[in-house]
Order: sequence, then C-alpha cells, then structure tokens
Amino acid sequence: MKRRALLQALALAPLLAAGSGLVRAMPAQRVLRLGAPADTPKRVFAAGAPAAVLIAALAPERLLGWPMRVSPEALALLPAPLRALPVVGRLAGRGSTVSLERLLAMQPDLVLDAGDFDANYRSSAERVWRQTGIPIELVAGRLPDHPAQLRHVGRLLGVAARGEALAQAAEAQLALVREVLAARPADARPTVYYGRGGDGLESGLAGSINTEVIEFCGGRNVAAAAGNGGLARVSLEQLLAWDPDVILTQDAAFAASAPQDPRWRSLRAVRSGRLHCAPTLPFGWLDGPPGINRLPGLAWLLARLHPGAVPALAPGALHARIEALHRLLWGSRLPARTVAALERGR
Repeated sequence: MKRRALLQALALAPLLAAGSGLVRAMPAQRVLRLGAPADTPKRVFAAGAPAAVLIAALAPERLLGWPMRVSPEALALLPAPLRALPVVGRLAGRGSTVSLERLLAMQPDLVLDAGDFDANYRSSAERVWRQTGIPIELVAGRLPDHPAQLRHVGRLLGVAARGEALAQAAEAQLALVREVLAARPADARPTVYYGRGGDGLESGLAGSINTEVIEFCGGRNVAAAAGNGGLARVSLEQLLAWDPDVILTQDAAFAASAPQDPRWRSLRAVRSGRLHCAPTLPFGWLDGPPGINRLPGLAWLLARLHPGAVPALAPGALHARIEALHRLLWGSRLPARTVAALERGR
C-alpha cells in the first residue's frame, strides 16, 4: 500500500469505525471488544507478547508476526508456521513500537491483546480503533482467566475444539493448585523471593503480574513488604533482612553465580539448595511473558514450594504431566536440559 493510500485510510477510518456502532465491554467474559471482524480472522496482529503466545498455541497460522524477539532455540520448539515470522513490534499505549501507518499496511483482520485493561487502556485502544477501523479484542489474562480466555479466543479464531482442549488442560493445572494449597495451611507456606536479571536484584512488588504465579501457588512474596506495584530494584541488604525460604529466577547465569557468591550464600534459601531456576523454553514458566506459557510452570513451581504435598508432585508424575502439557501447547517434546532439571528436582 502506498503512503498516500495509507494516509487516506487513516483519514477515513474514524468514519468507518463509528459506522460499525460496536463498542462493548463484556464483563462476564472479561473481554473488551471494539468493532468485530466480518468473518473468522485469518490475519491477526498480536498487540503484545501474551497475545502472541496465545495465538501461537491456538492457531499459529493466523499470527502475522512477533511483537518481541524469539530466540532460535525457542523457535525450534514451536510449530513450523511460527518459525519464519518477522518481528513486527507491539501495540501497547506509550510502549508501542509500531505506527498506525505500519499497522494498516499489514492489513490485519483483528488486533488481539491479552492481559488487564483499565480506563487508560480502553481510551488508547478506542483511539487506535477509530483511527484505523481494525477490530480490537482484549481478553483478560490473569491465571484464573486462562480457561475462559482459551475458549473465547478459540471460538473467535475458528478453532473451538483446540480452544476447548487447551482450556481443559488449563483447568487441570488450576485444580492441581487448589489441591496442593488445600493440603498446605497458610502459615506453613514458604516465603519466596523472585530474582530477575543478571544480578537477581529486581523483583515484583505486591500485585505485580510478574509475581502472580508465585502468589497464586501459595508462595509468600517477601518483596510485597516493599509495597504495591510492578517491578522494583531491591538491595541485597533488604534481601538479607527478608531471608526468604525459597529464591526463584529465570536467569540461568544468576542461578549459577549466586551460590558462588559469599553474600548470596548467607541467605538460607541458597545454603539449603532452594534457589531454583525456572525453564524459559519456548517461553518463561514464571513470566516472560505473563501468558498461558506459565501453565507448565504451575506444576513445576508447586513441586518447589510444597515438595511432597500430593502424589502428583512426585518427580515421575510431575515430568509426565509437564511433558504432556508441553506437547499439547507446542507440539514438541520438552528440551533435554529441561528434562534433566526435572529429574534432578531443580
């Protein structure tokens, strides 16, 4: 599409959008819908990483491109239609890396987003919709939302059976969480620190999406004492004062270096061998992004926070459960190094 045509489309889009007459929030399904595709969407633009992972699992041939970089090692574990996709950028308010002009040039049938939405998000999404005329659908994406999210987007993309199969798998993971927590009184649950980055000194505060999986699985986030919000820097002195039972990370370099550092060895989690590095292939099991890629991480994390709580967390049963879920999500076997870590209980 030539530049002049794009600019004309941008000018006409508000009229087209206004003419559709469809701006709806559906609280029962936790969906925000702006406009509607004329037919089953074939070309879907993922506004952010959680949406990209969702589309990749449900209907990989519909994804237009990645909003983030995906490593070759990760791509090798994903279905073939996903391996050659370009990085197209993300569409998320002030963090957007794609212009409306470029978005129109890609000619998507739908923009899909997954996560939380508030008044500011809705205002930004409505502006994009009115300026482009491209339907936008945002589906809530906290952990308890995943079964409904998978069913809804499965129907939306014309793959309802696939959505139902994945929704049932998500429900089984959530049921395991409930089973384990029923066997663990609140005062017996461990304190946990989630160390992000190469030095392990970034973490999520109370309510952070980055630590949602930890709190959901019955870990008591020590960084919650620093207040509510997203990510924050933490001093080692503060961490020493918290002295958590368990330290989690997704950074392999940090996980390898911390036990060699005398300062980190003064923490009981490190001394007792309860510093655990979560797998990150093809996507993170704790976050990175905070999407359905966390579903295998639920069982993995339960086994590290509450070892032996129920038979399903025994190493053999745990391995079989995560392997089956990984195959269902991505159509491939677990990487050998992930299997080795599961067998070691790491």
